[in-house]
Amino acid sequence: MGVSFRHSAGFGKRMEYNLVGKMLMEGLDVYLPLVDDHGVDCVIKKEDGTFIEIQIKARSNEVTFGDAGLFAAITHDLTPNFYFVFYSERLDSMWILSSEEFLQECVTNKTGKNAGKRSIWFNGRRTDKNTGEKSEYCFERFDKYRCTDFSRFH
Repeated sequence: MGVSFRHSAGFGKRMEYNLVGKMLMEGLDVYLPLVDDHGVDCVIKKEDGTFIEIQIKARSNEVTFGDAGLFAAITHDLTPNFYFVFYSERLDSMWILSSEEFLQECVTNKTGKNAGKRSIWFNGRRTDKNTGEKSEYCFERFDKYRCTDFSRFH
């Protein structure tokens, strides 16, 4: 049985609330905007009184094999005090990048319907030569952004 539209359409929002809940449990002051028209899923008031904006991107277990860590067609320009939280359910991994870090690491589509939009791919795929078993793995070059908590925001 395939994934229902209801599940796939709601997955991103459910993951946003899941991750925001974890931020709250870590003691962060998190605010949710009533309107999501600037790609800001939540705002955090840091201990020094400054604010940062967060965009959460999540990939479910159900995505095509090889795409567990692919986040594509993102519209973004350099924005101070802005962070991305990328989460892959299948890889059980989270990466946190500032706007500047994202722009350094992403690729920008040059042509086609998504020209000018940005993508980042945190994983590769491989096939075991002996068993033929296929697997996905996280690229080591992104390990510096891999996080198990939200301490970057404290």
